[in-house]
Amino acid sequence: MEGVIDAHARALLTTRPGFDWAVTEFVRVVDARLPPRVFYKHCPELIHAPAATPNGTPVHLQLLGSDPEALAANAHQALKLNATCLDLNFGCPAKTVNRHDGGASLLRDPRRVEGAVSAVHTALAGAIPVTAKIRLGFSDRRLALDCAKAAEAGGAAHLVVHGRTRDEGYRPPAHWEWIARIRQALHIPVIVNGDIWSLEDYWRARSLSGCEDAMLGRGALADPLLACRIRHWQSTGERLPATTWQVRAEILTAYAALQRITLPERVVVSLLKQWLNHMRARHEQAGQRFTLLRRVTQLDSFLEGLTTTLDTA
Repeated sequence: MEGVIDAHARALLTTRPGFDWAVTEFVRVVDARLPPRVFYKHCPELIHAPAATPNGTPVHLQLLGSDPEALAANAHQALKLNATCLDLNFGCPAKTVNRHDGGASLLRDPRRVEGAVSAVHTALAGAIPVTAKIRLGFSDRRLALDCAKAAEAGGAAHLVVHGRTRDEGYRPPAHWEWIARIRQALHIPVIVNGDIWSLEDYWRARSLSGCEDAMLGRGALADPLLACRIRHWQSTGERLPATTWQVRAEILTAYAALQRITLPERVVVSLLKQWLNHMRARHEQAGQRFTLLRRVTQLDSFLEGLTTTLDTA
């Protein structure tokens, strides 16, 4: 989700009821305590305590790193900057991140997972919770349960589990049934994640994993009202209509308006294309718009293309 889920996207996705909390893009921790400006860049919501989106949805700050001492130092820094929860990323499958000993690379040794979580938990001294996200292992699932137990032993308050290994990337399917093994073995809440694109996916993920809660990632970009649809169904048993292209275009336009205040237009266009790319595989008109606009570089032309009438002849 790096590069797309920033404060503006979080604000737009949480405008309607649905999300209990949101998580930032990861703050990369290497070997030193980072200055406040780095935390504010990733999580400007920290400026107004408690950290939350405009509608009041709590925002959790995510750290990615492997050095326990550096993670502890940055956890302490985040606490001073009004963070209300710290999440540790052990799930990122990106090759560049893994080559630099971050994200899912730690899943090859459960002791390192426990060491990282424990260091942050100790640094926070119970002031705010620490949570973690993992995958079902690096190359295979042999250490999945051990890594989950390690996160719990280190002091994680809850654990998000993406239902694939690092080597499986994002290739379907997500193995929700495997997450059930982890949930049954842990005493902390386990949250199912991966391939939740629809209300039906949400129900199957919960049923197969046994988890009470689910985390949305790419699915929230593919359908910006998915969380709202899930929450409405939970509350009423009714299914909301599918999210129309008009609503999607309005969200993308609002995102552009927020981004263009501080970013060059070419960067805003690139961000819009990233978001539209997440939408296109599961929405026909989004796919048509992506094809129409993929080579457009001018922001106003791109925005016009989001609402222009398509030739369906």
